[in-house]
Amino acid sequence: MPLVIRNAEPDDLNDLTELMYEYIVGFYQKPKPAIEKIHNLIQILLEKQNGVQFVALQDRKLVGFATLYFTFSTMKADKYTVMNDLFVIEQYRDTGVESQLFLECQRYTQEHQFTHMSWITATDNKRAQRFFDKMGGIQGDWINYSII
Repeated sequence: MPLVIRNAEPDDLNDLTELMYEYIVGFYQKPKPAIEKIHNLIQILLEKQNGVQFVALQDRKLVGFATLYFTFSTMKADKYTVMNDLFVIEQYRDTGVESQLFLECQRYTQEHQFTHMSWITATDNKRAQRFFDKMGGIQGDWINYSII
């Protein structure tokens, strides 16, 4: 079966939850959020008001996902997307799945008339940085901070 990239659907809930846990806990080694929180987030994204989630299926199996959140830029006085997540399970990396998810996010951004798509990645994630460079990404002039 060919690779399928599509919007997440309600029937994806369980498989997408597992994939998100693999991303959060397995890949980034962060604490496991409560399942209710993950399900709530997926539900919000299914509504497509604050963001949208895409999934990648290979042989009818969920192998990756990407998440776009919608926000605004005061400097551009317009809306833009933030690609908050782009995750593909290990065995499907470097097979074109990442590129297709990225391009779907970019297509959605353009078709829905957002000004641009932005994203961040960890400073030590050199593999992702090489991928984003290859996809035409340009490192910005801003330094990201966060606080708890």
